[in-house]
Parts: sequence; structure tokens; C-alpha cells
Amino acid sequence: MKRVKIGKRWIGNGEQVYIIAEIGSNFDRDKDRAKKLIDLAKDCGADAVKFQSFLADKIVSKEGFEGLKTGFQSRWSKPVYEVYKSAEFPREWHEELLRYANNKGLDFFSSPYDIESIDMLDELGVTAFKIGSGDITWHEILQYIAKKEKPVILATGASTISEIDEAIRAIKSVGNENLVLLQCVTNYPSHFENANIRAMKTMGEMFDVLTGYSDHTPGMVVALGAVALGACIIEKHFTDDKTREGPDHPFAMDGKDFKEMVDGIRALEKALGLSKKDLYVEESEAVVLQRRCLRAAEDIQEGAEIRENMINVLRPSPENSMEPKYKKIIIGRKASRDITKGDIFTWDNVS
Repeated sequence: MKRVKIGKRWIGNGEQVYIIAEIGSNFDRDKDRAKKLIDLAKDCGADAVKFQSFLADKIVSKEGFEGLKTGFQSRWSKPVYEVYKSAEFPREWHEELLRYANNKGLDFFSSPYDIESIDMLDELGVTAFKIGSGDITWHEILQYIAKKEKPVILATGASTISEIDEAIRAIKSVGNENLVLLQCVTNYPSHFENANIRAMKTMGEMFDVLTGYSDHTPGMVVALGAVALGACIIEKHFTDDKTREGPDHPFAMDGKDFKEMVDGIRALEKALGLSKKDLYVEESEAVVLQRRCLRAAEDIQEGAEIRENMINVLRPSPENSMEPKYKKIIIGRKASRDITKGDIFTWDNVS
């Protein structure tokens, strides 16, 4: 039974799915708004909130993007560097928002994108590190994070199996075995036909690690599918208003959507149950009402030989009644007492 402990919560086999509300940059550089989103995430049933700790100068090359023409950039009205600059998470806010989230009973994560942010988050006492898909080939920073000896949640969007294998080896090479891989499609929003939920299960079996899903598709379909296939973590982008300006608002879940997803996941967890097949208490009456038993098709006197035309196979099937599979066995036997038409055959009235 593989499990990883994040804060006070165990996640993994046999545990509830751990649900992360990815606030990202949707606080719109407003600390009070960040707190409002933390409050909303708590009300919606999230287990954790996540931000992104980057500084534009440490994550993107202004000159590099100015000379790059891609469809990705055309989605934004401003240059890429300016978008990142306007979405920075002020480092002086981290401690206050971490404490605020923790006081609400939520774990606080923030994906680090440079050495200084890793050290800062570690010193603040984050319970785990979430690494975005874009840094999966930066082995130096993977190892630096892993050395902090905290659980690592690694997204695998836009990555090949060999790149994922190399990243896992880098993390484990420094002695950190507390790893969860998240299947992910790096597009915002991503499309259902590319969700490939089964890849999550394949990675878990191939690398012998816990797995989950960081989902960018609309709605809850992929999240529920991932849970059904064994996801221990679900991460979804989160906002209170999809119409707000900003790179992440349009494809994020709002409070209503997120709560419906959480409720759906919790209901699905109950429905998934255990791996064994069993008879449940709520089915006990149905067993009686819907199953058939052997009944007398006519009055049968004590000592009479039981013939096939004396037997009906009818519902209901009360306790002690003979199941239909015994029909051929009792043919040719004798009634040990009088049996009235419609009565059940039992081992007491057949000898």
C-alpha cells in the first residue's frame, strides 16, 4: 500500500483523493482577493490551495519571446514578459497567505521557479513541493527541491516517457522516494480527446509511484475519470469569476463548478468501494423479492413422489426456500409431509 503524507493527510491507496485548488495568478495581484479565493476554496471542499512563485526575470527571457512567433502568444493581448510580470506573486505575501490558508485548515503550496523561491517556501514550512511540467527537464532544480526531504508532486505535461523517467531518477538519486506524478496536458484549456487518463495508470505501474491528474479540460469529466482509475490527487485551476481578465480565469473552475466536482469525487469514492464483490444490506430485501425458488404447483400429499410438473420456479424466495438449482435433485424424492399448492419446497418437507 503506497502512501505519502502531506501535512496531516495521508494520500494514496485507501485514502481520500487529495484535491488542490490551483489559484495560480487568479488573485490578480490583490492580497485581499487571494484571501477571498482561499476562503472560497475551503467552502468548496478543497484540501489545499496552490499559487505560483515566480519572478518574470527568473522564468522568461523578454528578448527570447519578443523574437518568437507562436499561436500561444496570440491568445494574450500583452507581450509574454508583461503577462508574467503582471502575474507575479509578491514574495512578501507568502508567509501571510500560508498562515491564512493553514488557519482555514488548508495546505498551502506554491510552485517554485528559482532557487530563492525554493528556499523561501521550505523555510516557511510548506508541506510539499509542486513542480510544474515546464521544469521537468531541469534536473538541477528537481534535485534541489528533492533534497528538502518533502513530498514532491511532479506534473508531466508535454513530456515523453523517457523525460519522465529521467526526472524520476534525478529526484530519487538524492534519496527522496515521496513522489506523486500528475498526468497533465499542457494546453489551456486542453481537449478531451487528448486527456489520455489511462496514461496516468500506466505511469503508476511503470514507475511504481502514486499518480494523479492536473486537469485543464472543461468541467469535471476528466477528474472523475481519473479518480475512477486510481488518482490520489486532483488539481484544477480555480477562480471566483471566469469572466475576469487574466491568463487563467477563462478555463478555471468557479466556486460552483469546483464544489460540484468535489461532491462528485466524494460520491464516486463511496461508489468505488472495495475490490471484493459482496452482498450489501440494502440488497437483502431485493434478494427475497427478485430471486426465484421452488414452489408446489399443486397440493402434494405426504409420501407422494415429486414429479417435475409438481414444481414451479417463482418469486419470491424467502429464507430456507430451495433455489432453482435443486429442482432436478428433488424430482423422484417423496414429500415428507403435506405440501399445499404455492408452498415453498424445503429440505424439511422433502425426503
